[in-house]
Amino acid sequence: MISVIVNGINVTVPGSYTVMQAAALAGFEIPSLCNHPDLQVQDRCKICVVDINGELKTACTETVAPGMIVKTFTPRVLEEKRKNLKQILRVHPQDCLQCARNQNCELQALSATLGIRSFEHKLLQLPRDTSTPSLIRDQSKCILCGRCVEVCNDIQTVGALEIKDGIVGTVDYRPLGETKCVMCGQCALACPVGAIIENEEIDKFLAAVADPDTVVVTQIAPAVRVAVAEEVGMRTGSLDMLQFVAGLRQLGFDYVFHTNFTADLTILEEGNELLKRLKEGGVLPMLTSCSPGWINFIETFYPEQLDHLSTCKSPQQMFGSLVKTYWAEKQGVDPAKIYSVSIMPCTAKKYEAARPEMNDSGYRDVDLVLTTREVGKLLRMCGIRFKQLEPSNFDSLMGAYTGAGVIFGASGGVMEAALRTVYEVVTGKALADVNFTMVRGIQGIKEAEVDLDGTVVKVAVANSLGSARQLMEQVKAGTSPYHFIEVMCCPGGCIGGGGQPIPSTVADRTRRINAIYEEDARLPLRKSHDNPEVKLLYDDFLQEPLGEKSHKLLHTHYTPKNQ
Repeated sequence: MISVIVNGINVTVPGSYTVMQAAALAGFEIPSLCNHPDLQVQDRCKICVVDINGELKTACTETVAPGMIVKTFTPRVLEEKRKNLKQILRVHPQDCLQCARNQNCELQALSATLGIRSFEHKLLQLPRDTSTPSLIRDQSKCILCGRCVEVCNDIQTVGALEIKDGIVGTVDYRPLGETKCVMCGQCALACPVGAIIENEEIDKFLAAVADPDTVVVTQIAPAVRVAVAEEVGMRTGSLDMLQFVAGLRQLGFDYVFHTNFTADLTILEEGNELLKRLKEGGVLPMLTSCSPGWINFIETFYPEQLDHLSTCKSPQQMFGSLVKTYWAEKQGVDPAKIYSVSIMPCTAKKYEAARPEMNDSGYRDVDLVLTTREVGKLLRMCGIRFKQLEPSNFDSLMGAYTGAGVIFGASGGVMEAALRTVYEVVTGKALADVNFTMVRGIQGIKEAEVDLDGTVVKVAVANSLGSARQLMEQVKAGTSPYHFIEVMCCPGGCIGGGGQPIPSTVADRTRRINAIYEEDARLPLRKSHDNPEVKLLYDDFLQEPLGEKSHKLLHTHYTPKNQ
């Protein structure tokens, strides 16, 4: 342990601590644009400069040393911070009112904090990349912090972005849509400004609502409710679900359903698919297929292993297919008039909805995907005060769900939901405890063994694409010991999706995960096969899991991507 003095306060910290960490322990926040709690130190913006024994140095890179005297705020330090910040602002667009990150921009906030009022401005005209349906890159807003490059290369191991010739750009300067980008949006979460954002499509929704001949329906993904509270100034997870439904009706949705319904349905289809492969000698390990960023990843980097994927569509796409067939038939609604909107924590869902094969209903299964952030903006536009709204129930036929559907939003949730059902289907015994805690948590790879009346099934969970790559190398080499592997593209699972509120750090994700498991614990039904509306769906329409109709509407195929 080492003692250092920060602004006259003696603080003792481990020798591995940076000056920034020591200052935080002493009670002083040192601002920075490149430093991020979940990423490695970048030392690019130079805003975290401090006085260390009379010398100006960056607090994010300097480690503590005996006899160190640190001053985080002096006229000299402030002058240097302002000078470095003005260098960034000099070439940055001054279009805050037009920017998606307005009022949630680290550069904007820091400029206000440091009292920047005037500076020389010479805007660089750099390209705006709109080549994907999920993300937009505005290179003129890039401040060269390098966060997006690190998360793309080191955490997700995709490698679509790089720092070259003094700029952050795509590999070989190609449009993002022509790179190996999987559209997970983790770069957008890491970006401190508006250089990478989701492809905002709020106006398409407003146009649909304004059309009196259009029936606008929505589905809410399991990770959305706990996080959208953050978008409207509430504590994570504190927004009551039925008040959220009431708020969505105020926005103009004619019918409100829950993706948890088709999450439960996915478990019935996917669980039976796993059992069929185990019994009949199908391709193992079976890999989950509900995360579109992960699907893009395996199609790009491991195309020869596509047979390992479950053939199940994601819950989003299952819902889209059923709302224009089963629900439309039951309600007597012309499917051509249905405008299906999904509210998702994920930017890759925008790409998934646009995939050419996602039209088994005879129409585009999902017409529009809005991220949690986009819906947050709509709710703020509407001026909703949730606590004053009367709760509203989900609409029937596709609105019921269980705790198993809820936990789809967390890493390990799909696996746990599957195990709850597969165990009871195979053994015919009721689970004494439905909590498979060994697959929970935010560590990169989790594994477990489950005894199904003498048949031991080995499972694994990959949290983030970097972890998925580790498991896929085993699959590729033929050495994987597992029968079933869950892959969630984004760190923490869908609660850390690229469309979630910013900031989205490990601490934020942990709070969201806790809120999801709290909701699961208080629900009366916690196993997918107990969902009464899923049972009704099979009785009235699908007949049986893996049946003819199920295969047509709920299953799909994937193809290699050429990059």
